[in-house]
Amino acid sequence: MANAELVLVPTPVTGHLVSMVEMAKLLVDRDPRLSITILIMKLPIDSEVDSYTSSFAASMAAARIRFIHLPHVNLDTKISSGSFLTDFMENYKPHIKRAVADLTNSATSTWRLAGFVIDMFCTTMIELADEIGVPSYVYFTSSAAFLGLMLHLQSLQDEQHVDITEFKNSVAELDFPSFAHPLPAKVLPSVVLFKEEVQPFLEHAKRIRAIKGIIINTFDELEPHALGSLAGLGTPMVYPVGPILNLNEEAKTKADGGGRGDDIMAWLNEQPPSSVVFLCFGSRGSFREDQVKEIAYALERSGHRFLWSLRQPPSKGKYDLPRDYTDPMEVLPEGFLDRTASVGKVIGWAPQAAVLAHPAIGGFVSHCGWNSTLESIWFGVAVATWPLYAEQQFNAFELVVELGLAVEIRMDYRRDFRMESDFVVTVDEIEGGIKKLMEDVGSERRKKVKELSEKSRKVLIEGGSSYLALGRLIEDILNNMP
Repeated sequence: MANAELVLVPTPVTGHLVSMVEMAKLLVDRDPRLSITILIMKLPIDSEVDSYTSSFAASMAAARIRFIHLPHVNLDTKISSGSFLTDFMENYKPHIKRAVADLTNSATSTWRLAGFVIDMFCTTMIELADEIGVPSYVYFTSSAAFLGLMLHLQSLQDEQHVDITEFKNSVAELDFPSFAHPLPAKVLPSVVLFKEEVQPFLEHAKRIRAIKGIIINTFDELEPHALGSLAGLGTPMVYPVGPILNLNEEAKTKADGGGRGDDIMAWLNEQPPSSVVFLCFGSRGSFREDQVKEIAYALERSGHRFLWSLRQPPSKGKYDLPRDYTDPMEVLPEGFLDRTASVGKVIGWAPQAAVLAHPAIGGFVSHCGWNSTLESIWFGVAVATWPLYAEQQFNAFELVVELGLAVEIRMDYRRDFRMESDFVVTVDEIEGGIKKLMEDVGSERRKKVKELSEKSRKVLIEGGSSYLALGRLIEDILNNMP
């Protein structure tokens, strides 16, 4: 049989790209017949994608994986517009078509184009795969439950003619096949609550139903109910191959002036085991000054040791990434750093995986992004939920209510360019959440987290559920090759 070349099309934001590259590494490490070309589109903001791809390309892991950087496209659509992603993808289609034509023209008798693997938000590229006559697979970087939500909302809208946007500010609870518990409307992602955005979002669900298979970053033992519900929602073949994690943050540490990572680790080395609460809110996570002060007072009052990744929000109306404060004292309560110097450390960017792996960490106040959720499970660190954007409110509900793996600070807080919560989370709520997180030693919840941590490692080795799913995926890719 000829060797197989897969074309991967990721959404060009770091969380999606890094996860997809890690999945590519799994594929080529498992089967020598596979090679992978990853097409990189360019967003009009600095998304750290270039520095990541350069460092990866220079590493040993890059054998049989190559990147093709596509040219910038000019868009009139604002990045905050609901139609931005759709317009962005449409504008890239000619470039992707050309790159794939160049690839297929260089095909030989020893290798052939086997198909496309496209990110969950690049589903419009399925049309290109159909045109070329190769199968397409979707790589889903969120949970199985969230895939279930997309499919369920799409059938509610298209088959039962429900206006999904009417759930905005609703106190309703929805029966939802992927959860055993009713789903409060207040944890639905912002994207489905706005008329201009819900349609493009649910189009992805419609297209996903028509592809060869869905590769999903989860595992059977973490989401048995959600995975079991997908067949009833009309999905194609599902391959749960997770947890797929990027545990090597060397490149990022170097790009950020590596010394800071060393300084953080040196401080953690001096703390007792499981004594530190780590607060970190993802690449887009930041708060207004009034909220920062409430967090600071709560940390001080809780009496627990802490490591706090505090980032400066972008200017109002800008869609840039948060950055580190030149001087965090400008937003912290007066004297806070002096009063907490013996128990706490306020930092900027954090090497999250390395911190979570450290034995001093006893709990994680998290925005509940799916990559961070999987990392916390991998390292066996219990979570307190504080979602901000994307599908994080939904993830927080899954962790707290459906899976019983986390405590709640809030599940319904929002801070994204579409919607911002009109409340400040109070010092009492934050302190209560931190204490519950750090003082429930020996609880059922902590036991569950530790058990899942062990399972998350076992599923990836020979005989494990994700190992077997990856094997089935590779066989199907090779058998479906045109």
